[in-house]
Order: sequence, then structure tokens, then C-alpha cells
Amino acid sequence: MSVPVLDVRGLAHAYPDGHQALFGVDLHVHRGERVALLGPNGAGKTTLVLHLNGILTAGAGSVHVSGMAVEKKNLKEVRRRVGVVFQDPDDQLFSATVRDDVAFGPANLGVRGPELEACVRGALAQVGMLEHADRPPHHLSFGQRRRVAVATVLAMQPEILVLDEPSSNLDPASRRELADILRGLDVTVLMVTHDLPYALELCPRAVVLHDGQVVADGATHDLLTDAELMRRHRLELPFGFDPAALPRPGPVVT
Repeated sequence: MSVPVLDVRGLAHAYPDGHQALFGVDLHVHRGERVALLGPNGAGKTTLVLHLNGILTAGAGSVHVSGMAVEKKNLKEVRRRVGVVFQDPDDQLFSATVRDDVAFGPANLGVRGPELEACVRGALAQVGMLEHADRPPHHLSFGQRRRVAVATVLAMQPEILVLDEPSSNLDPASRRELADILRGLDVTVLMVTHDLPYALELCPRAVVLHDGQVVADGATHDLLTDAELMRRHRLELPFGFDPAALPRPGPVVT
């Protein structure tokens, strides 16, 4: 078995007010996997994600990215390897043009000239936004801005793409377009979502977090068809959606 691209062991975290958000979380993700991180509000999903690139520091346990410890001396490289796409794309887009926003990250790493332009064009092409490179981000639709936000992370050539509620506020067409893009990316994906059909569509594997602990880890189809598991951990499918009626996907390798 290969070394996990993401290796979280015994991770615990308490906030300054004393609230314990994580209790010994273990999570191992291998290269090329697409994994959904599920759980009710307050489960600890955001707290976990903020440890993956060192925004939060572990109270106990460890996080490694491709064997590199997430600690102060490694943060610059860790943050290149782990790209986080926020729920609101406007939290990531602040420049005068799409091109400038996508160039910001690699330029900060010292990339210049034709190499920087190739990096920007490649990232925008991956999300189908190359023709909008010279437009102001605020002139784009919400779905287009979300795709540009993904491009700003892809321009850093990350090993892990972390997506926070990627389908939120998208119309059906934009939701489908983003799904097509994500399926085509050659990158490991960890997707935090309450959109359970989207998780089933995109992620063969899912991990359920509840009260700061991993309570289930397996094939997304199996977890979403386990009525008792779903009830116990406050996970609800949309009215009329029955994953048991869909074709069963292939096995999950972890």
C-alpha cells in the first residue's frame, strides 16, 4: 500500500474557550481518491480542514501531507500541496481580472514570465474559463466565479484539492458543469458537503464525522443506504432521492 497523500492520526483540537472540537481523528486518503467528508453542523468538519494546511495547530496527534509534517517550518510547501476552495468564491477573488487572481498564488512563489502565463492558462483551461481571463471576477456569474476560485488553487499544482460545499448556491446546470470538471481533474479530492447526492455522484468513498470523531468510513453508497447510520448522525437525503435505486458503484480501495 502506498503512503497516504493525507495522513491524519489521533488529531485533537480544543478552541481557546475550552470547546473540544476534535477527539482523536484518524483519516487516511490515498493519491487519486475522491472522498466526501460528511456530518451535521458542528461535527468538526471545518476544524479538521483547517488543520490540513496549518491554519490551526493540533493539540494532539499529527497531520502529514505526502510524508511531510504539517508544522511551522513546512507551511509554505504544505499550503502549495493542499489547496482549499472556500464555500464563497468571493473570499478568494479580489483582483481586477480573472487572470490576476489565478496568477496571484504562483507569483507569490516566484513564478514569472512565460512560466506564470502557462500556469494561469492551464488552470483556467481545466475549469473551462480561459476565454474569461481578462474579465473582472465580479462581472461573472456565481457558478463561473466558483470555477475561477477552483482555478486559483489548481494554479498552485496542489496534491490535494479541498472543497468546502462546492455545490452550494449553484443552479442545476452550474452544478453539473462543476461535477464534470471535478471528475476530470488528476488530483486527490476531499469534499466537505451536506449535498449527499453530490457526494454520491462524485466521491466513491465517504467519511462521516460526528461530535469530533470519525464514526463511519466506507463506500458512499453503503453509508447513504444505511438508514440507522443516517438517522443516528443527523444525515438526511433530499425528498424522493433513493440511493438504493441507483446502480451500485465499484469497490472502494483505501
